[in-house]
Parts: sequence; C-alpha cells; structure tokens
Amino acid sequence: MENNLNINDAFDDELYEHYRFEAGKGQAPLRVDKFLMNLVENATRNKIQKAAETGNIYVNDVAVKSNHKVKANDVVRVLMEQPPFENIIVPENIPLDIVYEDDQLLVINKPAGLVVHPGHGNYTGTLVNALAYHFDNLPMNSSERPGLVHRIDKDTSGLLVVAKTEHAMSYLAKQFEEKTSEREYVAMVWGNVNEEEGSIESYIGRHLKDRMQMASFDSEDQGRWAMTHYKVLERLGYVTLVSCKLETGRTHQIRVHMKSIGHTLFNDERYGGHNILKGTTFTKYKQFIDNCFKTLPRQALHAKTLGFEHPTTKEFMRFTTELPEDMAECIEKWRGYSKSHNTEEEEED
Repeated sequence: MENNLNINDAFDDELYEHYRFEAGKGQAPLRVDKFLMNLVENATRNKIQKAAETGNIYVNDVAVKSNHKVKANDVVRVLMEQPPFENIIVPENIPLDIVYEDDQLLVINKPAGLVVHPGHGNYTGTLVNALAYHFDNLPMNSSERPGLVHRIDKDTSGLLVVAKTEHAMSYLAKQFEEKTSEREYVAMVWGNVNEEEGSIESYIGRHLKDRMQMASFDSEDQGRWAMTHYKVLERLGYVTLVSCKLETGRTHQIRVHMKSIGHTLFNDERYGGHNILKGTTFTKYKQFIDNCFKTLPRQALHAKTLGFEHPTTKEFMRFTTELPEDMAECIEKWRGYSKSHNTEEEEED
C-alpha cells in the first residue's frame, strides 16, 4: 500500500454543499422534500427523502426530516460527503506567510479565516487556490488536493507543511500516519482545568444529530481513534490556557476532546464556546466577555509548533510561531481581569 493513500483521516470527514436555496418572503409552509423537488433538476422524491433520513438536508443549519415545513426566508442546504463535482482549482493571488521553503516543501503560517481547501461552498479564496497561483505542478494528495499533507480549520491559525514533490508528499504523509510528526497547539478553554496535565483518548466521529459537528465516542464503531495530550500553561480564572499535543489528526480533534472533559474552547461557536460557560452574572462581566469575543472573533486555537523529518536530508525540523495578535490581545485582557478580580469568590453556581 502506498503511503499517501491515507494522508489524513480528517479529509474523510468533510461535508460538501451540493445545493443551497433561500425561501422567498412569500413562501407558504411547504414540506422540504416538495420544496426541493421543485428546485433540483432531475431529483426524485425518493432520493430527497433518503437524503433527509441520513441527515443530509439542513434548514437554517439544522438537520431536518423530509416532512419538515419550509417557511419564508428559510435557508435550505443539501450537504453530502462526496464533492458535488470535480473541483477546478482557480489560481488566485492570495498572499502567503511562508516560514520556510526549499525544493521539497514549504511551511506556511496560516491566518485565521483562511479556508485550507475548496469545499462547503468555499470554492475560491482558499489556501489551495493561493498555492495554485504561487507554485506549479504541486503533487496531489489522496483527496486530489495539491500540496496538502494535513490541514487546520478555517478559524484556527498556525503552521502547515506543504509538499512540493511526490517524494515529499509520500514521505511527510507517512510521518503523519505513523504519528512521528510533532504538532503542538495553544488553546484557551472555558473553566479552570483541574489537572496540570493529562491525556484524552476516544473515538471521534460525526455527531449523531448535528452533522456539522464531530463528537467523542467510546466505541470504534462510531469513529476513529484519537489521542490528545494537554498541559496547563496558565490559569486565568474562568478560562485556562493549555498546550495540546496531537498523536492523531482527526477533524476538530482538540475542539471535541476539550469539550468532552468540560472545557470547550473559548468563542468556539460550533461547539457552544461563544456562550458564557463560566463566570458570574454581573453585567460588567458580561460586557468584558463581549469585548473579548470582539477581540477574538473565532475559537481560541493556534497551531504553534510543527515538527517533522525532512524528506531528503532526514534532519528533524521544528518550527514555532508566535500567537497571532487577536489571540494574544484576548489573553492579555484575561490576565488583567484575573488579577483585578477574585474569581473564586465571584463564581456563582
């Protein structure tokens, strides 16, 4: 078996937007299967109902059954695990923050907000589109994505390695598969983490009800094995700064694992971290959190360190980046708050 066939299990968990419709202002309540029948060319009611049964039809980002009634201004989407078509990568002149480059690979510091590859309705403006502009003939991974050995979420910042040759793709992919690469993230999570350090082991798979989320399970029948090692870096009262080292690279792994032990990432909207999960009922505290959310309008997660063995020199290379400005500023706000408030006395059950 070739090494690049399973470059990263995260690629297998993508959902792709096939259709998107917005009901008009005058839309009378109508079953979603009938609504889609009227709009999707060559669709059969049986296929639409099967898509609903498997949780692929969403109304306002909530999976619905075929008898759900679509109303005025509702947004109806059909999401599937396979791409809607053969993606044509359009080269785009998007600036890249290149930390290191040679004839085999490059290491990029990805900003938050940049989607790594086309999908989910983002078919332009991605890192892959930028790579296609700046580099010719990048090797394809097993998912037909040029140069990508691994990926990080859109709203996560930090380091990525990109392969420039077939040899580099295969060699680097093997390290990610065999868990010999080094990946360390810095995250800020809700709550005061009890232990100074620990490990979280579970099987991560698609959430049973919300297919836009991943979830942690006890059985290998429900997901892929995942392991995260965490260590407390700094305690800031109602939040904790932690280091997370990955053995595996599952979709949303840190976000899911930290939530599974009661410490959702700060301002992680998809997993509920955009709500006040710890703290007081004081109005000034709520205003402080709102200011933090405005400063850091994404989940507090940064891929800080990346290490791997070079494909040709065999030298182990390790790269580290500073926290981006938005995350660093948010942490400073919490440092100031925790110093000026006795959070233990303020805590209200």
